[in-house]
Amino acid sequence: MRKIKLAAIAALTITACSSGPEFQIEGGITDAEGKTLYLESSGLEGIVAIDSVKLKGDGHFTFKQPRPESPEFYRLRIEDKVINFSVDSIETIQIDAPYANFSTKYTVKGSENSERIKELTMKQIGLQKSVNDLQAALQSNKVGYNTFEDSLAALVESYKEDVKRNYIYKAPNVASSYFALFQKLNNYLIFDPFNNKEDIKCFAAVATSMNNLFPNAVRTKNLYNIVMKGMKNTRQTQAPQVSIPQDKIIETGIIDIALRDVKGETHKLSDLKGKVVLLDFTVYQSASGSPHNLTLRELYNRYSSQGLEIYQVSLDADEHFWKTSAINLPWICVRDESGIYSTNVSIYNVKQLPSFFLIGRDNELKYRGENVKDLDATIKELL
Repeated sequence: MRKIKLAAIAALTITACSSGPEFQIEGGITDAEGKTLYLESSGLEGIVAIDSVKLKGDGHFTFKQPRPESPEFYRLRIEDKVINFSVDSIETIQIDAPYANFSTKYTVKGSENSERIKELTMKQIGLQKSVNDLQAALQSNKVGYNTFEDSLAALVESYKEDVKRNYIYKAPNVASSYFALFQKLNNYLIFDPFNNKEDIKCFAAVATSMNNLFPNAVRTKNLYNIVMKGMKNTRQTQAPQVSIPQDKIIETGIIDIALRDVKGETHKLSDLKGKVVLLDFTVYQSASGSPHNLTLRELYNRYSSQGLEIYQVSLDADEHFWKTSAINLPWICVRDESGIYSTNVSIYNVKQLPSFFLIGRDNELKYRGENVKDLDATIKELL
């Protein structure tokens, strides 16, 4: 009887270890002896390590995992170097890479989607390098802010058109198109699913295709929620016509704003009387958000001790993203939850973002603009 019980336990153990179809990732990493290679899942809730191996001299590795019910994303990682790939079947994917250029010089076989993900990754790396070079030129005064903004917009628009035409709209039903939607530049989404109608169409195309193939997948439902939120946020074709309430206009003629910061504290624009105020309307979750804030930080560091304050109004639809981005900024950061269709945007006649205004110490509006050309000189004059 004891032998029978042991045999039954052994059989159950074997069954449990091979309970379903699996996918396999194999390959080799050169010059990485002693390094730990991780297999990680890239889920909606974050990155989770699911397996690892300490590499030997030949660098060979093999991972096996249960096949996902719908296309999913995984990554190989050594230290801070990452290779992204997708799995949607029981395929065997081979990935080979040198340790030194792990994230860029790898080869992938056995998965067309993963090959396209590599193409997209290399394109994004190229875009980020171009933007970094452009930011360096701005900071060294080799280009002006006007040239910087125009060049940045051209780079991003060219990238988006390429990805739309050759990936998203060409094959919206594959994992690489989903991957393309969530690529980032300066840690901001390149495709804006909340404020840009054309970008929302890209999300909708992929969501519709995924719904046809995987209607019950968590990613499909999440993508539809994003699309619905974006459509709701942009459903108005133009800002509503508004009249300015008299209680918004203080005695000097400035139109007051009262909004909450990341801690929930209300800040009134009119309370800054006695300072020179740069009133800035912006969207953090955009490609220009980070370099714009870098420019503002330089101005703030230079003039805050002389009486300059920045009152920055975020029009981001994603509150969590705004809070995460704004928490460490040294100036006043508030958010208008009505976004680009808020009363404040209408009253100040904001036509494009970022857009700013300079307010004198007497709370009177002195200057408005949609770039920061000659802003330094104007601030000096007002101070």
